[in-house]
Amino acid sequence: MSDRFTVQWTHTAVDDLLSIIDYVVDRDGTEAAERLYGQITHGVAGLETMPFRCRVVPELEAESIDGYRELLVSPYRLMFAVRGAAVVLLTVLDGRRDLGELLIDRALRERD
Repeated sequence: MSDRFTVQWTHTAVDDLLSIIDYVVDRDGTEAAERLYGQITHGVAGLETMPFRCRVVPELEAESIDGYRELLVSPYRLMFAVRGAAVVLLTVLDGRRDLGELLIDRALRERD
């Protein structure tokens, strides 16, 4: 019998996903947004049994930080941490953008 994990979405990750879906609806229509949502939720469901199949976030690994992994649903990156029997989804980011830039932008917005 394999270990099962509970997937928990942070408020930030939910907000990120909703913003992305809204953007895709505006840009490509409802069907494209529904397809993307289905791809993301299907990928996230796989984290319940195999979160360690996902790679460590390369930019963080380069800094010897290995506690964060990412699920890739092209072009998006869903970053998460495994905490005991829980997979905690932290953020959903556009993988075409620079991670450092995204995190700095987010930190500045949260500071205001």
